[in-house]
Amino acid sequence: MIYSLNEKKSILLLGGARSGKSHYAQELAKQTAAKVLFVATATAGDEDMRLRIENHKRSRPAAWRTLEAPLNTGKEIEAGIEDEQLVLVDCITLLVNNIFCRYDEPEFDRVEDSVLETEVIAEISGLIECLRKIEAFFIIISNEVGLGIVPDNRMGRLYRDILGRANQMLAQSCDEVYLLVAGIPLRVKAQ
Repeated sequence: MIYSLNEKKSILLLGGARSGKSHYAQELAKQTAAKVLFVATATAGDEDMRLRIENHKRSRPAAWRTLEAPLNTGKEIEAGIEDEQLVLVDCITLLVNNIFCRYDEPEFDRVEDSVLETEVIAEISGLIECLRKIEAFFIIISNEVGLGIVPDNRMGRLYRDILGRANQMLAQSCDEVYLLVAGIPLRVKAQ
């Protein structure tokens, strides 16, 4: 699919782990714009994640500029964008995780569900505001985690529920939404 940069557009790509979201997003970005700002929300909390991040970096075109924005992503994009025509945000799943990880385990057990939801909603609202302000094409990636079994612990259930709410907010704000299944994009919402 090839898009024109003459119109401002935002696309949300959803899917499970290894569904092909990042690959599809990168191919779409390559076909759409020469100047791309890749917004990375991942942090290297352990060696496995560090290696995943390095592999992900190698898979992107060298000409793309990377902005690391694990929190306050909307404001970071607003402050960091230069002359890029397309912004690829990868991914909301880790952005929400970063908010959860601000609390250590004992503290997390005491934090109210509503506090976490409010923090995530504020983060996603900031990103949506950025979408409205910045004159660029946006591709946003997030996992769809609500299709499996109910997690057996509070953190897992809360994460699933709040990420689902974040995805709903983004889907309402984006022009198009696709669900990727086995590398195949299925249109969920068209402009």
